[in-house]
Amino acid sequence: MVETEGSPFGGCLEKMKSYVRTRKGTILTAEILLSFIILICYAASMYGGYSAVAICEMVFAIIFFIVFMMELDKQFLVVNWLWSDLIRAAIGAALYLITSLICVIGGSGDGARIAGGVFGLVAGILFVYDSYTIFLDIKSGRQHTAASTDDTV
Repeated sequence: MVETEGSPFGGCLEKMKSYVRTRKGTILTAEILLSFIILICYAASMYGGYSAVAICEMVFAIIFFIVFMMELDKQFLVVNWLWSDLIRAAIGAALYLITSLICVIGGSGDGARIAGGVFGLVAGILFVYDSYTIFLDIKSGRQHTAASTDDTV
């Protein structure tokens, strides 16, 4: 039996398990898995050049997963992590939607390319949803109470 308390990765595994249960952790995990599936589909197709989008988005999702899981966003305040994540998700949504439409429309005779395009459309929708939730987080953090106009002290 493996003891998680004595192992050097025990705390990291517990953080990962608890973070995957959060909404943001679930979204990032789904983005990583979908990007990996798309990477496999594009690599198996006759045109492997589309796999660059899947590789980049998977790497960026892994980086942000680790940053948010280990709560490094609270330690490195130089980077605005919410805005960086919003830009990552919005660019990922646009790239996935564009490349997936190209692959689905022009992929006749290449089943792996069409499958990658269909999974890419699903990933694009997931990235749009991620962008929307991040935007709502940013918007809720900016709302302040209005200043009082009452002259009495």
